[in-house]
Amino acid sequence: MPDCLVVDLGTIEYPSALALQRDLHQRVVNGDLPALLLLLEHPHVYTLGRRSAESDILVSEFTLRGLGATVYHTDRGGEVTYHGPGQIIGYPILDLRAAGLGPLAYVRALERVIVSTLAELGIHATSEDRPTGVWVSDSKIAAIGVRVSHGVTMHGFALNVDPDLSYFDHIVPCGMPGASVTSIAEQGVELKVSAVSDILTSHFANVLSLSVTHSTLEAITEDPLAVVSTAQGRT
Repeated sequence: MPDCLVVDLGTIEYPSALALQRDLHQRVVNGDLPALLLLLEHPHVYTLGRRSAESDILVSEFTLRGLGATVYHTDRGGEVTYHGPGQIIGYPILDLRAAGLGPLAYVRALERVIVSTLAELGIHATSEDRPTGVWVSDSKIAAIGVRVSHGVTMHGFALNVDPDLSYFDHIVPCGMPGASVTSIAEQGVELKVSAVSDILTSHFANVLSLSVTHSTLEAITEDPLAVVSTAQGRT
């Protein structure tokens, strides 16, 4: 069995992705699947982590509807963030004990994955002496928020490739008033999300010392439509 299966889900609604994560998380906990890295994009959505405040969303429900954005409370760490087209969302589901990592070391490893990915693109980024995430100068380019249950991870990271950054104007990103955000495109590198995903997958394997194999949702889930259909109404 390979160390890690990488599954590209394309674009998927947030609640469907969350339901899928929960199903696959339990299967990894049970030992039925190896580690997984789910790569995807979300339609416009704001998610509030366990430390979020409702006041971190700065606009009304009417404005949110006009933006085509939904809001979900979730069980990851951190505060509010935005996900949308043009972002790489990565949801690693892996056993930290098998990886020899504690939760903090795991978060730092994810930061190194993104810093190394950006370095390959000629973008100098850092996570040292900064709040959790990855930064280019004083602007955040990637957010990280995770949950660990039964020693196995959920949620993960969001790397801005070329999203509409104006969506961040409607929140207090990661609970930091006045924080600015940036993207790979804003740093002068024009690449498709799929191209950046390939580079990121390579660095994910290197940093976490994993042998990765690409797979499909159909290959690892007997009835993927049944799994994601349970997401209706779940947050």
